Amino acid sequence: MTDRAGSAPKPFDPARELRFARDVLRAESEALFRLADSLGGEFHRAVDLIVRCADSGGTVLVTGLGKSGLVGGKIAATLSSLGVPSHPVHPSEAAHGDLGRFRPTDTVLCISFSGETDEVVNLASILRQDGLPIISITGGPVAEPDGGDRKSGLERLATVALRLGIDKEAGAPDFVAPTCSTTATMALGDALALAAARRRHFTDADFARRHPGGSLGDLLRPIMEVVRFVAGRNMPVVAHDSTVDAALRRVAEAGRRPGALILVDPGTGRLSGIFTDADLRRLILRDPRELDRPVEQVMTRQPRALPDTALVRDAVRMIRENRQDEIPVVDSAGRPVGLLDVQDLIAMRLVKD
Repeated sequence: MTDRAGSAPKPFDPARELRFARDVLRAESEALFRLADSLGGEFHRAVDLIVRCADSGGTVLVTGLGKSGLVGGKIAATLSSLGVPSHPVHPSEAAHGDLGRFRPTDTVLCISFSGETDEVVNLASILRQDGLPIISITGGPVAEPDGGDRKSGLERLATVALRLGIDKEAGAPDFVAPTCSTTATMALGDALALAAARRRHFTDADFARRHPGGSLGDLLRPIMEVVRFVAGRNMPVVAHDSTVDAALRRVAEAGRRPGALILVDPGTGRLSGIFTDADLRRLILRDPRELDRPVEQVMTRQPRALPDTALVRDAVRMIRENRQDEIPVVDSAGRPVGLLDVQDLIAMRLVKD
């Protein structure tokens, strides 16, 4: 077997392959840094158009051909998930009936690295005549033979023209597949979508309503929706001046108990401590007579807790950062209202055992 030049291919070299892969990733990351530094007033204008479109009940229609179209589909999905109605439109199919999707309240995001893709430019030309705002994403100006440059056809039609500033793809000159350009386009689409959502005061609660299923939806659920042990129902709350033995007997009366005792100040009812099954095992192994000690002498004081307004993702973060298996949940006055057990999150596949 020979390579494209007709010579024998080089033998596989793992170190050489890793160097190549790292160069690809560095080239793409550097392209993103350059793009970030280049953002200015045109970016604000593009966000203005997207926000105005969403606020008026319009849809952001995203179009591109080939890999630009695939990236455009992802951008449309991100916009939709952040409260901006959006869907992709194939530029060729638009001329065969899909033009009916476009309404006066809509905004169009046209993607073409060269800025000269016939199907995209033709569609933009038709929509420009209809008065629709157009945001273009292109690589940059078109180079002229005399060394100068000019705006591409798509840029001339655009209401707002955004440029990636990409002059070379990762893997060049051996490979010409879009790499830096598609990565930068997707990142720019994310920046537009998030900036628009931020300006429209889009919240976690809004996002959760659009993602009710799967682990993402579970992470955004209010924590009290998944708490199984609730104070006053199946989780006794014990005063911290009780003995360990009395506290255990009190909890045993409730039937199935959580993996920890929730302890409160008898005067205020505020959370003062937690006593886990692991604490109990250590106490008995040390000296069973210590069951007669006040539990406040052996409890963990002022344990980390979450407010009852927290989301499940806050519990997941606490468990991962602090290796805490039981999380007390308290109200605004610091009184315990429930206990979240790590096993509940394991069952939801949000935390690994």
